[in-house]
Amino acid sequence: MTTAILVAISAMWTPVGIFLLGKGEAKSTGAICAFVGATTVVGAFVQGAVFNDAWIAGLLFVHGLFYSTLAYCLLNGIEDLRSVGNISLNTAIVSLIYMILFLTGGPVLEGGKQLVVQSYYLAFASAIYAYLTFIVFLNAYGKFPSYILAVSLWFGVVLSLWVPAFYLMTGGALPF
Repeated sequence: MTTAILVAISAMWTPVGIFLLGKGEAKSTGAICAFVGATTVVGAFVQGAVFNDAWIAGLLFVHGLFYSTLAYCLLNGIEDLRSVGNISLNTAIVSLIYMILFLTGGPVLEGGKQLVVQSYYLAFASAIYAYLTFIVFLNAYGKFPSYILAVSLWFGVVLSLWVPAFYLMTGGALPF
């Protein structure tokens, strides 16, 4: 389930990157963000409820809410995007926490069970999510150039969305 959601999220990051370069317009980009935000939030519910995976569901939820907030602002022509920056900062912090726990593997419970399995690739992907959402925060406050954010989004699409999604869907494992 999560792999398909990663591919869906790429359908938002790519057009947002293009929009940041002045191509496209806010309302259609906002619509894309809304569709992907809704898909991500619904996917988080499915991941948590059906697959009993609250860990990945939490990461999907925070990103889906961020995407939905961006959608709202773009669809309504809100020019002051600091509210997007604010939720983006929260998303960056959550992604950083995920990165740390993917690096360490999380605590070991009684009986040796570990809820968060160590994964260097997912730590790497979470670091990219943290970086991207932090620079969205900076961009919303006028402290980071849109061009670098756009290019960063495209690299993020490849490295933290497509690579893990297609590796897992076709090979059943992450690259490292």
